[in-house]
This record gives sequence, C-alpha cells and structure tokens, in this order.
Amino acid sequence: MKRTAGRQPANLPDDALSVSEVTACVKDQLETRFADVWVTGEVTNLVVAGSGHIYLGLKDESALLRGVIWRGTRPTLAIEPADGLQVICHGRLEVYPPRGSYQLTIDRCHAVGTGTLEARLRALHAQLEAEGLFAAERKRPLPRFPRRIGLITSPSGAAIADFLETLFSRWPLAEVTLLPARVQGAGAAEELAACLARADRLTPRLDVLALVRGGGSLEDLWAFNEEPIVRAVAAAQIPIVAGVGHEIDVSLVDLVADCRGLTPTDAAVRIAPDRSQLLHTLAGCESRLRQGLRTCTTTARERLNRLAASRVITEPQRAIERQRHHLADTARRLRHRGLLTVQHLRDRLAAAAGRLEADSPLGLLARGYSVTTPAAGGDAIRSWQDAPPGTIIRTQVADGQLTSRVEASQPTERAD
Repeated sequence: MKRTAGRQPANLPDDALSVSEVTACVKDQLETRFADVWVTGEVTNLVVAGSGHIYLGLKDESALLRGVIWRGTRPTLAIEPADGLQVICHGRLEVYPPRGSYQLTIDRCHAVGTGTLEARLRALHAQLEAEGLFAAERKRPLPRFPRRIGLITSPSGAAIADFLETLFSRWPLAEVTLLPARVQGAGAAEELAACLARADRLTPRLDVLALVRGGGSLEDLWAFNEEPIVRAVAAAQIPIVAGVGHEIDVSLVDLVADCRGLTPTDAAVRIAPDRSQLLHTLAGCESRLRQGLRTCTTTARERLNRLAASRVITEPQRAIERQRHHLADTARRLRHRGLLTVQHLRDRLAAAAGRLEADSPLGLLARGYSVTTPAAGGDAIRSWQDAPPGTIIRTQVADGQLTSRVEASQPTERAD
C-alpha cells in the first residue's frame, strides 16, 4: 500500500516506545537488579584519566564488561588494578543513556589469589636488583644515639602504638615526628613516597626514619612492594629502618631499606638504644673511673710523701751547700785549665813569632846578607847575567845602602 505523507502506516502499533523510554526501562531494570554485585575477571585496557578516574575492562573467555573507578574511590581500594591482573570487584551496574551503554562502577577491588601479584613482585624485584638497589654497600649505618626520629605510618593502626611503646621504654630521650600516611590501598605507595620526600626537607634534620606497618596478606602489604615507594626509600637522605608486617613478611621496602626490622616493635628496638643497658654501662664506667681516680690519687700521694721525706725537702741547706762546693771546685778546675791553655797558646805564639823573625828579610840582613837591585829600579839581581859590566847597582845592607858600578861579571866556577 502506498503511504501518504504525514500519515501513520497502516497496521502499525500506536503504543511504540521511544529510544529514551526503552533506555530508561533498561536502566531501571538493570540498575535495580545489579545494584550490589561482585564480578571477577582479568583487567584489560586500563586507562588513568587526567581527572584521576580509572577506566578499564573486565574480561573472561567470552565477554567484556566496561568498568570505572571514580577518583574519590581510588584511596579506599585494597589494591590498584593493573592490566593482566585477575581481580574480583564489587560495585553496581549503571546505564549511560547518551551512548546506550552500561558499565560497572567499582567501589572495591581485590586480587584473585596471589599468583599474579607474586609474578609482578618477582619481575620488579629482578629489575631493582639489577639496578643495585638492594646492594649491601648502599646500606648506611644507623646513628648510635638518635635524638630526632621520624615515623611514617598510619596514625590509626596498631603498629604506631607498638612502635612508640617500645621506643619510649628503651629511649625516652627520643623526639618523634609523625608523618601520617595510608599504608594500604590504591595510591598508598605514592602517599608514602611523598612522606619520605617531606621527611628529607624537615629542619632540624631527622637522625633516622622508621617506616612501619602491621601484618597482613600480600594484598594488604602490596603498597610496600610498589615501585614508587621502593625508589623513594632508595633515594632518601636519612637512614631508614623498615618494619613491615610480621617476621615472615618480606617486602621490597625491607630489602632496600638501610635496616630491616622483623616487626614494627623490632624496628623500634633496632633504632633505640636500651636505656637500662646504657645506664648499666655508664655505671660500670663510673665505677672504673672512680677506681682509676683512687689509684691515681694514692700513687700521687705516695710520690709526694717520698718527696717530702727526701733530703731536698728536709735538709735543703745541705743540698745547696753541696752544690756550692761542686760549683767552686768546678770553677777552680776551669780557671786552672784556662791558665794552662793560655800559657800553652802564649808559648806557641812566641815560637811562631821567633820563626817569623828568623825568616824575615830584616833578620837575614842583620846576619850579613844583602839584597842587590839595579839602581834604575827593578827586581833583585839573582844572576851574574842580570848585571853586565857598567851596570849601576844598589846594595841594601842591614844599616843602609851602597851604590856601585859593576866592573866585571862572570859565573861562579864550581869544583868538580
């Protein structure tokens, strides 16, 4: 049949529903029926939006369910989901009419078993170990007598009470600065890392920092196995003691910290010296000091008594007289030795003067020798060849000079 414009087609129902009406019915039925539901599946296509909301998918072998975790819900989660993680989530189904789609609004999230978490833990452990974050040479010694102690933990947990009770019973002098943080759930690792960064900036500077939490399952302690907090502990400028869980619980924070406490209580023991033991040690030191002082005093007194009984103290005049005699005798010996030395030097001087006198030119002249030089000047005549005939010569004798002329000159004849 040919349809006429503006008219309803023949034999069509008059009570047809609009899209909005159908969607509203679905929304009402679905949201009422699934207002409180638990869903298990594998996390996939996880995206953290700039607003802080998390969008993800939950899948199994044959289906996919979209889900959302609002920003305000994230801090309350036991763990923060990640791609590939098997989880069980609680929430409600909600329909979004503009797209005609539905999604699970998640308010609780837990890991299914520990296999997936342990696999992630082993992978991160291997990565950090390869980087050297667990190396023993990175560990810093703890201060022996800490005064300012920082404590990072939940202010509402049992760990803080155990830690402080043990700390103050052992070391009442401690000043504790609490940096409160969540120790469980999504975002706890980032919050703990922020507290570590803030602790490094405190003034006056902290001596040591404790990072503690009570026991729990692997999921409960998961925040202490996440990369942000582990790297924050490694980068901290203050020595850190970790006390996470029970003795059998070993987290990555325990491995990277400078010292591991088996429990929060044991962390306090490792930080604080034992006051009673220290007092006992000081008492022993005091006793040894007193005994040492008594020994020194007794020894000094005995020396003083010996000195007081010596002749130097009892008969000082005798010592002075003895020294006077000794000085007088020494002076006499020195004078005698000085006279002998002077006489010996005088004799040596006279002998030297005699030799000089005997060997002087004037002495030679006095004994009949003479010195002849050319009258015109020059050196002494030593050879007959120096004064040929006719040479005017001057002869020096002991008491004057003689001037003469050479008549003849010839060599001395030597007898064979």
